[in-house]
Amino acid sequence: MTRLLLERADDTYEVELLYDLAFAPGRTALSSYRLRSGPPVEGLSWMVRDEYDVLAAAIRYWPVRVGEAAALLLGPIAVHPVRQGEGLGALLIRHTLELASGLGWSRVILVGDAPYYGRFGFRRDLALGLEYPPPTNPERLLALELEPGAMTGVAGLVEPA
Repeated sequence: MTRLLLERADDTYEVELLYDLAFAPGRTALSSYRLRSGPPVEGLSWMVRDEYDVLAAAIRYWPVRVGEAAALLLGPIAVHPVRQGEGLGALLIRHTLELASGLGWSRVILVGDAPYYGRFGFRRDLALGLEYPPPTNPERLLALELEPGAMTGVAGLVEPA
């Protein structure tokens, strides 16, 4: 049995440990972390705990801007190594994207693998006008429209909100 839960302040330390386990402690040197200033978007930091209350997966989103356009930056998302392949990451992504749309967000960007994120609707062609802080492989920059046409005309440097 797994439980999908909103991350609380008391969970932060444990979630950070999961991110360290999944990405290594040097993860904060990645370009995405320069965009993660301030707290994550309220209501979009979720986690999965198992029947023993062990943290199995977590996701967060951050507010960013591309020119005048507001967007969500998905990530990090992590699944504990012993729980990978169980669909927990997909569960978190689907759940939070639905919530994000309900909260009025219209676009989401991320740096990730197109074959994985493509099944959720993320596309490379929607992100072609985006400039991401280096060093980032531009082929890994993806975007999703939560509202049709939300990425039309959105171009420029991705910056913290």
